[in-house]
Amino acid sequence: MSGIKIGFAPTRRSIFSAPDAIKYGGLTRKRLEELGVEFVDITDINQEGLLYDDGDRLKIEEKFRREGIDGLFFPHCNFGTEYVVARMARNLNVPVLLWGPRDERPDENGIRLRDSQCGLFATGKVLRRFRVPFTYMTNCRLEDEAFERGIKDFLAVCNVVKVFRHTRILQIAPRPFDFWSTMCNEGELLEKFNIQLAPIPLPELTSEVKKAKADGDEVRSVMDYMRRTMTVTVKDHELENIAAMKVAMKRLAVRYGCNAIAIQCWNALQSELGIMPCAANSLLNEEGLPVVCETDIHGAITAVMVEAAAMDGTRGFFADWTVRHPDNENGELLQHCGPWPISVAQEKPVIGYPLAFDHPGAVEALAKYGDITLARFDGDNGDYSMLMGNAKGIEGPYTKGTYLWVEVENLKRLEDKLVCGPYIHHCVGIHKKVVPVLYEACRYIGVKPDFYDPIEEEVKAYIRGE
Repeated sequence: MSGIKIGFAPTRRSIFSAPDAIKYGGLTRKRLEELGVEFVDITDINQEGLLYDDGDRLKIEEKFRREGIDGLFFPHCNFGTEYVVARMARNLNVPVLLWGPRDERPDENGIRLRDSQCGLFATGKVLRRFRVPFTYMTNCRLEDEAFERGIKDFLAVCNVVKVFRHTRILQIAPRPFDFWSTMCNEGELLEKFNIQLAPIPLPELTSEVKKAKADGDEVRSVMDYMRRTMTVTVKDHELENIAAMKVAMKRLAVRYGCNAIAIQCWNALQSELGIMPCAANSLLNEEGLPVVCETDIHGAITAVMVEAAAMDGTRGFFADWTVRHPDNENGELLQHCGPWPISVAQEKPVIGYPLAFDHPGAVEALAKYGDITLARFDGDNGDYSMLMGNAKGIEGPYTKGTYLWVEVENLKRLEDKLVCGPYIHHCVGIHKKVVPVLYEACRYIGVKPDFYDPIEEEVKAYIRGE
């Protein structure tokens, strides 16, 4: 949860118990602290530390902007003041979480102190009028598992939205001529989503590689790391080029302020450096700087979103959907020449030669089995969507490169999605169930959520805390 900061604005309405609202505001603060959530409080704005006055709202908004919050949390500590919540939510334009503590039974005189659930109904309607997307946690107690899970998932949603809105991709050379499927609309990505590209020509990379080799120390350190963590079957000068390329790409990403890279991995690169970039990509992916192949900009966007959804350092892997499993009707091979992070492998990776090329630098390793999320951000003709779903790693025949056989619920249905679009043969996998987080994040970024298996109702049920 590190790095995500939420604005904490517990709200009340005047006709219900102010003391009880103050009490639940304090209890909610304590629970967030127990969960390790970083939040900006409003106890300095008024004595109650609650949001209910429109004049206070302006002061709170100013504070939240100054603090750089990534999301808003509106506990309805009694009914809540829905129009003040809606005004703040629209002005700050960050993900919004609604929740109210479960109401106690009426007292012996039939008096109810809060009616928090009823307030959630009102606020949800007003937010819709304001056209503000929002997330809600089911009306539950602070100690319930649904509260802890809902808070943690919301922080992950905030992380995806934050990363998505601030993505800049280092584009190293144009796409390979043969890969018309990876073309993208750079202007549209900027206009719709504020996603920026930093295009550089291939000679700029090769020049940086030469500088890295001349510097020496950092390249030698990377070579030592590869010898410790991988089985190296390439020559020393080839390993040096791989290490220098890794160092060069990292420096260029930092120079241009990029959080992902898309590289034209063949064929001009091989004539310049004599290597495949796969192992260098693998090392950067392991460090949390996603690198994707064949200048697939949409693939790079997918990678940053998927890793942001994981929150905990679990690494994603960029893959091709390739061939059907020879024995399992719903099995498919995920494979690529070797860009997958080392931590994804269930065996020690080998740096060697790829399946379809004659130059060294590819990585070979079978990935871990287990539950996996598969995703793909893509679009054409002005419409963008996020394909997502679940899979599990299964056994299958050996093949070259980094690979994993996976099983989905209905492969024919998935095949139809990939052929009919707007998706292509590239996806990003991660060994973590993050579909609900990606689904909820789509609400805030103007991207249509899409599923290759009919699990939307299951996802909604999970988000509701069922």
